[in-house]
Formats: sequence, C-alpha cells, structure tokens
Amino acid sequence: MIIIYSLRILFDAILTISVLGLAFVGGSFLLLIAINILELLGGARWRVPLPPVKLAESELPHVLVQIPVFNESNMVADALYSAAHLDWPKNKLHIQLLDDSTDETSAIGASAAALLRAEGFDVVHLCRNDRSGFKAGALAAGLAKSDAPIIAMLDVDFRPPREWLRVSVPYLLADPRAGFLQSRCEFSNYRSNWLTRVQGLMLDAHFIMEQATRYRAGWLFQFNGTGGLWRREAIEAAGGWSGDSLCEDLDLTVRAELADWHGIFLMEPAIPGLVPEKVRHWRVQQRRWSNGFVQVARKLFKTVWTSHWSIPRKLSASALILIQAFYPCVAVATVSFIVCLLLRGLHTHPYVPLMSFIMSLVLVVSIGMSFVPYLVLKRGTLIQYFVTLASIPPLLVYISVSNAPSIVHTLFGRRESFKRTPKTRHPIQVSVPVTASTLAKAALGKPSLATSAVVAPTLGKPTIEQGGEV
Repeated sequence: MIIIYSLRILFDAILTISVLGLAFVGGSFLLLIAINILELLGGARWRVPLPPVKLAESELPHVLVQIPVFNESNMVADALYSAAHLDWPKNKLHIQLLDDSTDETSAIGASAAALLRAEGFDVVHLCRNDRSGFKAGALAAGLAKSDAPIIAMLDVDFRPPREWLRVSVPYLLADPRAGFLQSRCEFSNYRSNWLTRVQGLMLDAHFIMEQATRYRAGWLFQFNGTGGLWRREAIEAAGGWSGDSLCEDLDLTVRAELADWHGIFLMEPAIPGLVPEKVRHWRVQQRRWSNGFVQVARKLFKTVWTSHWSIPRKLSASALILIQAFYPCVAVATVSFIVCLLLRGLHTHPYVPLMSFIMSLVLVVSIGMSFVPYLVLKRGTLIQYFVTLASIPPLLVYISVSNAPSIVHTLFGRRESFKRTPKTRHPIQVSVPVTASTLAKAALGKPSLATSAVVAPTLGKPTIEQGGEV
C-alpha cells in the first residue's frame, strides 16, 4: 500500500506539472484572443504597418529570390517559373535555386534555369558538395553570392501571386527598422482530405490570429521560412543564417529582434503553398518543427532573459519560443493520467476538476483561435467546421505521444538531421482577401465579398475568378 500511495503522489505531481505547462501555452493563446476582442470593441487595430513608400521604377531595389530545394523534382521547375513571373524589373530580379538534391531534381532545375536565362532572366543554380547547415547553410551560401539588399524567400511548393513584390517591398522599405516582412500563407490543397482540412484550420489560426495579433501587439512573432522578405542588413546584424537549429527561421527572427530589428506582418496578398496529405508526412514535419524550437530554446532562451527587453516582452517571447512544449506536456499528461487512473482503480472522481479545466481551455482556445479565420476565408459550412475541429484533439495527442521521445532527446542535446516533408503538386488557389473589415464582419456574423485566384503552376498569367457572397 505504501508503494501504491507513493506512486499516486508521484504521478499526481507529474500530471499537475504537465497541466500547468499546458495552461501556460493555452494562456498565451487566450491573451491573443483577448487582444482581438479588445480591438473589435475599440474599433481600431493596436498597430498597423507604416504606409508603403512610393518609388519610381528606377528607384526600385534589387531583389534576390532564394528557393531552397532538396529532392523535389516534381516542383522545382514550376517554382522557378513562378519566381520569374513576379512583377519586378527584369534587370533587378535575381533568382537563386539553392539545390542540395541527390536525385534528378538537379537536372530538372538546371534545365529550367537555362530556359529562363535564355529568356533574359537572372537565374543561378547553386549546388553544394554537402548539406552542412541544411536549409540555413544553403541560404547562407546563396547570400554570399549576391549583394542584393532585399531577399525574398520561397519554399519550393509556394507560388507567389505576380504582384507580391510590388505590394510587399514598399511596406518593408517604409519602416527603416523592419528586418523582415512575413506574408500570410495559403494552402491550395486545403480540401484534399480530412488531414489537410485540420492543418488548414490550424494554420489559418496561426497566421490570422497568432502571427497578425502578435505583430499588432508589438510582440515577437516568427518569420515562417517562406513567403517573406528580409533586409540583408538585418540578416548580417543578427549574425547571419545559422545551422544550429532545424528552425533556422525562428533562430534568425529571435537574433534579429535582439539586435533591435523587428518584423512586419502583411495579410495580403497571401502566398499559396501546400500542406502534407499523409499522417506520416505530417508527423515528420511536426517532429522537425518541434525539435527545431527546442534547439532555439536551448540556444537563445537565456539570452532573451538577460537582454535589455522589458519583462512583458520577455514573457511574450518566451511564450513563442516555448510553444512546442505543448507536445511533450500533452504526452506526459496523457500517460500520467492513465497511470493515475490505474493506481486509483479507474476512479475518475479525483480528476474531474482537472480534466474539466483542460477541456474548457481546449474548447475556448480552439474555437477562439479558429472560428473567425474559418468565416473570413469562407472555408466551408459550420457543420464542416465542427467536424474538422473535433478531429484536432485526438490528432494532437497522437502527434504528442509519437514525437515526445525525439523532443526529449533534443532537449538533452542530441542533433537531428533535416528530413524533407513530401508534398503533392496541386494548382494554387488563393482565398478571400483578409482586411480589418472582413475580420470585423466575420466576428459580427456578416458576409463579405470574396475574391479568389487560381494560379496555374506554370509560367504564364494567373487566372482570376471573381466571386460574390458564398
């Protein structure tokens, strides 16, 4: 009996600590929801980008578009054609294919680059002898080959709309301390299956409710690694790209912020890309992100707390850096809860208050973060929304338990290799433009006009479809 009693105390303590970890992560999302409510009640955003600068054609800066690729033969040519199709003076648009591939991708990329050079585009195909530093190493190697002041970054599955640079670059230039600009990302295969719908719901919430709100609140928010711009000056001031983490984008974001740069978040135009369509591929992606966040936390958490930042700023940054603690906390809470039930003869009564708290937190955060984006982007019916929403908790528990051992190993210093996330080629569909008025109308239950774009993944003009109320 003494042993059982001691085990009860031990696992009760473990369960309580893991729930407190979940409460910390959930609390940061509740703050984001609260900020949106306060903005809605106040009738104004807390922060908006400075008005874009107006530049003559001759004053436009040189822009380097970097496209890292590793064994993605079915997408590499389209990625180059899409970049070349951007509306920017041809003599000031420079494209780099950063190719670490070991298969036929390199040959396809070389052929596409040659065709574009024959049409007068500045396209450089860079191949490295090794994959040192993975994506960060490739980006750093490419940066050393160019002196362009503005760097545009696109993953190989992303297809920016033609006007992206024309819209976004003036916003970046308008703010002299803006180190990067992150555009909202769309996902063209959102409706492919139940998994893509779940990811779409979560990522819509990430961009519209998390990234955008963090920016408006003046908090640290991350560059997502694609669909964004960087000032070369900010990259260099932060110490350049580093291969210390699998999340090289977050690593550079935090270091740039510590060097007194900040980011801008731009809702429109959205940059369409893809999400994984199979659970095993999504698990690989989530494991890489989780391990990368842990590596960034190991590297920079102490630096953040010894910086000159205010306590609120340090707390908001900590909430971002430690957000992936959600997964091990879920895994530990799940296992310890099962053990606690077994030790108490499956009597659930002692845990009703704790479980009620967790369920309420999950419900409020899930709906509060995802409902408005779902309405604004017109993703489907309310029935489809709640069916998709109900799929999230069990899927997150599965991912948490599956990836927890790897996260713990990374926490104690084990190095992880970069594993590519396989994705399926699709036509690119852009959803409803997101503005302050559409967000407010969605929150109030009012419909708004929709404009969607379907961009063929080949060189040529995108087809624009105008739509009314859906």
